[in-house]
Amino acid sequence: MEENNLYDFDTPLIFSDGTALYDKLKKEYVLHKKGYFIYGPSGIGKSYFVEHQQIKNWIDGDLLWEVTNAFPNGDWWNWSGKTIDVIEQRADVITHIAREMGFWIIGASCVHAIPDAVVMPDFEKHLEYIKLREKTCYGGGLTSENIDKIRKNREYFLRFSQKGVPTFKSIEEAVNYLENKK
Repeated sequence: MEENNLYDFDTPLIFSDGTALYDKLKKEYVLHKKGYFIYGPSGIGKSYFVEHQQIKNWIDGDLLWEVTNAFPNGDWWNWSGKTIDVIEQRADVITHIAREMGFWIIGASCVHAIPDAVVMPDFEKHLEYIKLREKTCYGGGLTSENIDKIRKNREYFLRFSQKGVPTFKSIEEAVNYLENKK
């Protein structure tokens, strides 16, 4: 992703009017009558999917959370669990606002926001995706060296499946489900 002017994590934040920023996003991404949020772990092809869509229906959550300053600079996903929770709670607020506006978001950050779908490929397929990303376009997140962390991360993401959120093996399945939902 492009370099941007994100605040340091220790900068105290306030709410402000985001109209200008969301207006810019509306010029690039389709705004829908109903917003959706697809949640899936690192390395399943979320960014690849967003970058290769014909019509810009889906926005990459990482981009959304970076441009709104919910995410700090650096490899914050390697920080302590408590700090990660604070960062992801910031992302929850942005996800809620953008979804209410009608944006379709696909991302990996969420503490309390209930997603509309979860994507969780089989473990071997997931590991295959992570290894491919390491060889081609690694931009952060889990690596294939972190098998135990990948397993724990998968369990964390599946917590919403236990609450009735539909779970799919691929991004395409989740997208098709939501795009055809009435």
